[in-house]
Amino acid sequence: MLDEASPFDETHLDHQLSQPHALTIETIAKYSGPVSVLGAGGKMGFHVLRMLQRGFEAAGRRDKITAVSRFTDAHQRELIRSHGFGLCACDLSAREAYQELPEAAQVFYLAGVKFGTRDNPELLQRMNVTMPQLVADHYRASEIVALSTGCVYGFTAPETGGSTEESPTDPPGDYAQSCLGREAAFVEGSHRHGTKVCLIRLNYSVEPRYGVLVDLASKVARGEPVDLSTGYVNLIWQADAVNHILQALPLAASPASVLNVTGKDVLRVRDLAEALAERLECSVEFVGQEQPTAWLNNASQSHRLFGEPRTPLSSMLDAVVAWLKRGGRLLGKPTHFEIRDGAY
Repeated sequence: MLDEASPFDETHLDHQLSQPHALTIETIAKYSGPVSVLGAGGKMGFHVLRMLQRGFEAAGRRDKITAVSRFTDAHQRELIRSHGFGLCACDLSAREAYQELPEAAQVFYLAGVKFGTRDNPELLQRMNVTMPQLVADHYRASEIVALSTGCVYGFTAPETGGSTEESPTDPPGDYAQSCLGREAAFVEGSHRHGTKVCLIRLNYSVEPRYGVLVDLASKVARGEPVDLSTGYVNLIWQADAVNHILQALPLAASPASVLNVTGKDVLRVRDLAEALAERLECSVEFVGQEQPTAWLNNASQSHRLFGEPRTPLSSMLDAVVAWLKRGGRLLGKPTHFEIRDGAY
């Protein structure tokens, strides 16, 4: 849950977004050995690292946690270093990089590429297919929780409640197809080596610096029209998403398992934009025709296992608007959730 009394600064925000639940601590306490977080320099990496660290402290676990990334963002690298994590700066798509990687009993895989790939199929292949193949081979003796995306499913109507883990994968566009390739790399590694793997299909994690709500609120605040072509979304607060990702470690199995992670509701984009506009005290305009389908996930299985996400939509909306009004730093990484052809 959000602490509304906390100052609107990034230190307090990161603390809230990395608060482990009791079940997360209980899960972490059952394991031992060093842990590596691959792709730790991305949008979710620090919160995974910090929640692991806080969970270790609460569980009395003293194993080393290593952050692995290219660390192209100097700010993020310094933030991770300042909290005492081991750093391994390398390009995981290069085979020679694996000579430098430390051993890990558990691996959380957050790496990959999405944007800027519309006309670069080679980059998609290298980062979303070849790289996972290298990781699956190198960490064949580890237990792996690998982040995937709900974009591997086809579009579905909101009244269905979204795709379940048993739904067919039929994604449009090269990016989504490469995400299937990423999953296939881990599935094959699990089959070939007996590696325990859990694939997390996530739709859409949000916090005050990035995500669907930030995209919508920024457009509303600038007086830009909101495109309704993709008229429905799933959302989950980042702290809840990270807790569910860490709690999924016992689900890692061979053959590889799959778990959807998102909020419990199918949300209408028009309603979200109007709620944000009301909080921002301005009007909102819309363009585009609301289509009858969208990328939607049904995460009822994870909710049965871990409980429903704790942060209500109203708190997410309040936090995003408060952050914008206070001039909080944004990551400048739009989700482009409204794109329907899968070309990013």
